[in-house]
Amino acid sequence: MASLKNGSSFSVSEFLLICFPNFQSWQHWLSLPLSLLFLLAMGANAILLFTIRLEASLHEPMYYLLSLLSVLDIVLCLTVIPKVLAIFWFDLRSIGFSTCFLQMFIMNSFLPMESCTFMVMAYDRYVAICHPLRYPSIITDQFITRAAIFVVARNGLLTMPIPILSSRLNYCAGNIIKNCICTNMSVSKLSCDNITLNKLYQFVTGWTLLGSDLILIFLSYSFILKTVLRIKAEGAMAKALGTCGSHFILILFFSTVLLVLVITNLARKKIPPDVPILLNILHHLIPPALNPIVYGVRTKEIKQGILKLLRRF
Repeated sequence: MASLKNGSSFSVSEFLLICFPNFQSWQHWLSLPLSLLFLLAMGANAILLFTIRLEASLHEPMYYLLSLLSVLDIVLCLTVIPKVLAIFWFDLRSIGFSTCFLQMFIMNSFLPMESCTFMVMAYDRYVAICHPLRYPSIITDQFITRAAIFVVARNGLLTMPIPILSSRLNYCAGNIIKNCICTNMSVSKLSCDNITLNKLYQFVTGWTLLGSDLILIFLSYSFILKTVLRIKAEGAMAKALGTCGSHFILILFFSTVLLVLVITNLARKKIPPDVPILLNILHHLIPPALNPIVYGVRTKEIKQGILKLLRRF
């Protein structure tokens, strides 16, 4: 509820999420494919985690990083999609003040966490191909533990001010959010305060984190390609590139979806406002659904591990 305070502003205890304000009839049609994608994402990532956990041959650094990616995907899905489906099915539009900003924090921090995980995975492949003899001494279990702590700490700490800044604003323009999720801009625009600092901090932090990760990924693959082109042994080049194939596909897809989302937001005035909302939802759903499938299909060890798991049960 939003109650009057000092006669002119609102004391907001909850927000109302209005999905697709111009095309609310879409909701029932969208609920089925979104539900199927959500079940696919949850099921595929759960199978992948169980397989890596139970199959001793997969207890290697590369698969630990893949497990971290799956955990991040699951948390992102559970943060966004159940609430969206609750709105579609049961018209449960209200979301608590604290819950809204918690959702905002998870969305803003876990996206660069995924990007950072891709960067660490690219470094793993760089060491494996460019310095294979030193790989066991560089990419150790201790390295993976430190990398995981770095992924969580860097992105969690640097993105934490985004929801904190938004939560401290004075909300005087009501409590109706024209979005399915609590994005920083959708919520902040309800404030009568100056939100320039919010916009600037999110922009600078987001592009610094994601940009630096993508640059390091690009450099890693440049060195990998340079090394691979020097390999003269028959079949060695294809084998080396094959070890990077799944990872490269996921990075390409992650970057493409992110780029499309950014472009649609920049061209917001030229396209229906519901399109960026839909793309934002899909961005939190399609990559988590595809990541474990791509690795499961393209990685022989994971396929064998899944088959063993199925035979066991």
